[in-house]
Amino acid sequence: MKSLSLCIDIDGTVTEPYYWLERANAYFGSSLLPEHVTQYEIHKLLGVEPEVYLDFYEHNGIYLHSEAEIRLGAREVISSLYDNHIIHFVTAREEKMTDVSVQWLNRHQIPMDSITHLGSHHKVEKAVELQADLFIEDSLENALELAASGFHVLLIDCTYNKGLLPHNVLRVSNWFQIERFIDVRARQIAGNLKFAI
Repeated sequence: MKSLSLCIDIDGTVTEPYYWLERANAYFGSSLLPEHVTQYEIHKLLGVEPEVYLDFYEHNGIYLHSEAEIRLGAREVISSLYDNHIIHFVTAREEKMTDVSVQWLNRHQIPMDSITHLGSHHKVEKAVELQADLFIEDSLENALELAASGFHVLLIDCTYNKGLLPHNVLRVSNWFQIERFIDVRARQIAGNLKFAI
């Protein structure tokens, strides 16, 4: 029987966080670098209205997601975790991105038990439904919302998610650190010890 129900975001968490920069810079005539990405809302970084960025995404989203690079260690760690835990991908991408998401995960040989395209950044309801023991995220806002509802969150460090964290959100640097954390917590739960961050 698998130990933990792990919910994992995709963009910026399994993918490299700045994969959209090259296409966005070319489209908008900007010259943003990763260190300039200090907030989550991309349209604000580009200095355009939300509708303008959405139009760009409407025409380029499939290419962006298809071309995205994978984070170092993500494939190896998720594959290892899948042996002992339930893997649910929960993304804010819209349902129309299902095919490109699944193809990308398959191409990178990343196993899973399920994938959900919410079309929204609000993930608490899905986390409840999936009985998440742990959520892995790159969005500070999502992490705080999940934490406020009592979920434990690992927040993978990015330039755009700095800020104070509550006790049940832990900032991590990479997938190897995530693996070590989950291994320790799974052993604690197996020994009936309190799950805490």
